[in-house]
Amino acid sequence: MQFQTCPMPHMQSLSHMLPARPAESHALEVALAISAARIICTTTGRAQAAVALATERPQSQVAVWFLDLFQMHAAQAAWGAAPLGLQGACVADMPAGPYELAVVPLSKDGDAELSRDILQTAMLNLAIGGTLVTAIDNPHDRWLREQLATTGETVRVRPGSETVAYIVEKTGPLPRVRNFSCSFVFRDRDRLLQAVTRPGVFAHRRIDPGARHLLAAIDPAPQARVLDIGCGSGCVAMGIAARDSTICVHAFDSAARAVECTQLGAELNALPNLSVALESQGSVPEAGTYDFALANPPYYADFKIAERFVEAAWRALAPGGTLVIVTKQPGWYTEHLPHTWHNVASELVKNYHLIEAVRP
Repeated sequence: MQFQTCPMPHMQSLSHMLPARPAESHALEVALAISAARIICTTTGRAQAAVALATERPQSQVAVWFLDLFQMHAAQAAWGAAPLGLQGACVADMPAGPYELAVVPLSKDGDAELSRDILQTAMLNLAIGGTLVTAIDNPHDRWLREQLATTGETVRVRPGSETVAYIVEKTGPLPRVRNFSCSFVFRDRDRLLQAVTRPGVFAHRRIDPGARHLLAAIDPAPQARVLDIGCGSGCVAMGIAARDSTICVHAFDSAARAVECTQLGAELNALPNLSVALESQGSVPEAGTYDFALANPPYYADFKIAERFVEAAWRALAPGGTLVIVTKQPGWYTEHLPHTWHNVASELVKNYHLIEAVRP
């Protein structure tokens, strides 16, 4: 890998995009000085580093790996006309290399295990002689440097005012490759079920208490149609599907790894009545025919995600169908659902609230 002085790309061509977050901007600044024909990027925002590299190097192949479909669609909308050679992929694992350059910006507030997984994946997909450029939004970082030291390679440091970037050239195989996935067993009624999780999937390594409350809250009749919105590792969907083979369960999530884990769970537990899809817009097969829609919405994004979940449930449910939500913050639901839903009720179960509403 050769290093060369390279100016920043012509930013007027990127002026329609939001500015990159500091770690991604710093990683891009370092990456622009490294010549490479095959490049893989991750992003903390809208893939600004990948777009800039593809714009500056139209002869290079630049891939950007997303774990979430909603984030990928938002990034693609921000790109407008994508530069030649830029490709996005929302898949559970990094698109296979070998790459000459990997650009991995990280957040100090991110999931540590997911960050370790991504760093290891980037190193594994680099060619010998390839270079990893990573940066984090903590100028006093020690954690990321310690993770990079475990590669056994020389780590070069590029300090910044708000961030610090690192350069690691791959000279040989990694001394140790960790398996970050996890399988565990949980019980629903009289059946033990096996679940699989990976970093980046909600409630990695365990069944979330909210999922248990959802399972306890409903008892679908035979031949019922049940939708699991934002299925995570699929524990709720698997539990319902395992109760009766005539119950049709469909699950979706915008996270590629969640979909992978739910599909693996369906196969491990022999549940042909459970289907799963990668979906960020709430589209489902045979909309308007479901009897139940179940959701455990995340608490961030000022209830915007919760609103999307509710809208998806409305489109999916048949008239008279029931929405069941588990949450620790019931106020938004009890305030907004009665405007359009019937029979809205809230029940406190331990530290959670179960919200039920009927589609008119």
